[in-house]
Amino acid sequence: MSESGSEKGSLLNSIESPADIKGLSLNQLQDLAEEIRWKIIETTSKTGGHLAPSLGTVELSIALHYVFDTPRDKIIWDVGHQAYTHKLLTGRRKQFHTLRTYGGISGFPKRAESPYDAFDTGHSSTSISAGLGISTAKCLKGEKRKVISVIGDGSMTGGMAFEGLNQAGHTEKDLIVVLNDNAMSIAPNVGAFSSFLSRKMTGKRFVNFKKDLENFIKSLPGVGENILNFARKSEDSFLAFFTPGMMFEAFKFKYIGPIQGHRLDRLIEAFGNTENLHGPILIHVLTQKGKGYEFAEKDPAHFHGVGSFDVLTGAPPPKKPTKSVPSYTSVFGKTMMDLASRNDRLFAITAAMPEGTGLTAYAKAFPRRFLDVGIAEQHAVTFAAGLATEGFHPVVAIYSTFLQRAFDQIIHDVCLPNLPVVFALDRGGVVGEDGPTHHGQFDVSYLRSLPNMTIMAPKDENELRHMLFTALNHSGPVAIRYPRGSGLGVPLDDEYQNLPMGEIEILREGKDIQVLAFGSMVYPSLEAARLLEEEGLSVGVLNCRFAKPMDKKIAALAAPSGRLLVVEENVRMGGLGGGVLELLNDMGERDIMVKRMGIPDLFVEQGPVGLLLKNLGLDAEGIMKEARDFCQKT
Repeated sequence: MSESGSEKGSLLNSIESPADIKGLSLNQLQDLAEEIRWKIIETTSKTGGHLAPSLGTVELSIALHYVFDTPRDKIIWDVGHQAYTHKLLTGRRKQFHTLRTYGGISGFPKRAESPYDAFDTGHSSTSISAGLGISTAKCLKGEKRKVISVIGDGSMTGGMAFEGLNQAGHTEKDLIVVLNDNAMSIAPNVGAFSSFLSRKMTGKRFVNFKKDLENFIKSLPGVGENILNFARKSEDSFLAFFTPGMMFEAFKFKYIGPIQGHRLDRLIEAFGNTENLHGPILIHVLTQKGKGYEFAEKDPAHFHGVGSFDVLTGAPPPKKPTKSVPSYTSVFGKTMMDLASRNDRLFAITAAMPEGTGLTAYAKAFPRRFLDVGIAEQHAVTFAAGLATEGFHPVVAIYSTFLQRAFDQIIHDVCLPNLPVVFALDRGGVVGEDGPTHHGQFDVSYLRSLPNMTIMAPKDENELRHMLFTALNHSGPVAIRYPRGSGLGVPLDDEYQNLPMGEIEILREGKDIQVLAFGSMVYPSLEAARLLEEEGLSVGVLNCRFAKPMDKKIAALAAPSGRLLVVEENVRMGGLGGGVLELLNDMGERDIMVKRMGIPDLFVEQGPVGLLLKNLGLDAEGIMKEARDFCQKT
């Protein structure tokens, strides 16, 4: 791609709303698409973001806004990581450089950000259900507006998407589902004839002719209805023979496609033809992830979500020469490899994120003991439960924020029968620029309430190895949550340790106050204690290790000072601090004052992890302040 589009900006710079593209010629729209591609590449090279998905939907987004009357017509983007072109076309061009930055525009659709964002998204497989809800509401209000749900082939694998399809077909409400197929072969592409047939059989002239013919046949006395039923069956058989849409036709959707997703003329024609159709419609669009940027085309998985990079090479910026520190994710992956070589019953499961959870190498080394279930977290959990009943040791590796989707399965299929399933929760805590839909801030709270569940969090990457080993030797369900990003660079033990279940580790003794820290908050607490010692305060630091079960020695350890500061990177409600208060209350302790530090009752915004933690008071400076004030006020 040349930079000429960016330099002149002749078209993109004139676009303030979708109304500005409706008078453009096809050639102009194609030029606009090139400018938009460059803008997305240029911006994400600085801010990071979901590059490949958004490059794959440039023409699709332009065609949708060209044909439909947004925001009166509603577009719902599933997940939302493909919506950068949508943002550029809907009045956010001047703010686009702030994408995913602190105080800037979100990387996902947000209703509070723009009237063109019809639904808040961030997790997958929601668009069809949301679209049907919006369409039903508009019908009840007497509004004849189009509702378009855009969903990717990956999101279509989620069970919720099929629940939405089933309900939409049953109600026969007007709903357009655009299937953005960029990887998974839902059905074979039978070529240009199929596309041609779908476009022509949904054209206005054909639809009008069909209606006239149906009316004529109905008027035939005695035989009209039988002839009409035969004709409809024949049409269905004819279409099923030439088009790959039988599955969607079974859901009572009118299938159109496959359409070449980078041909604006084909997209505009297909979307325009929906004016003549009623009921649920599925338009199957074939796109290429990373389209128009060589490096993203070659490696769409890597460029699905990236940090900053060099536009000319696709490479991340050179790092300052420092000691290489492995991430928690990579340590987890290598530990799984090592443990799997020793334990032929270990089985790894992930939900469409083998690379993100560090299991890519494991999948290659142990293909028979690995399964990527796709975007199907509920299935992943119950599948693991089934394995566990047969004596296997399943490890379900999922980001903390996505495990929320499988809460029912965790309760009924794992905890109730007390099965030894290990949940490896990557991205536990604040994750950064992806913002509130992706922060792992609730897992301790929702898991702590479940009988039989054990919850751990390591203070560093070495302890993560020991916790995974401990979990695999435990007879019930275990969740291990660990943060995104680099570890602390501590040495890794050669031998694994089986950690005493529920036991606190005393890291530092103190007379004035005890800090009970969990997981990622341990080292900031140690730093705070060191700095407070220079001020004359004696601060003890306890590595909690287990949010459940909880060590009853907490009371004895806190008794000398009578002050206990609990620090966690989780919401305060229902978190570790609440558990400590419950424990002390149950023990009848009245002389220990407890102060809780954690995430308040809010959704944390997007921004750099360090800045967000500082704003939340969850850094060494914030812990110092709370500990100092606690001692002074009591």
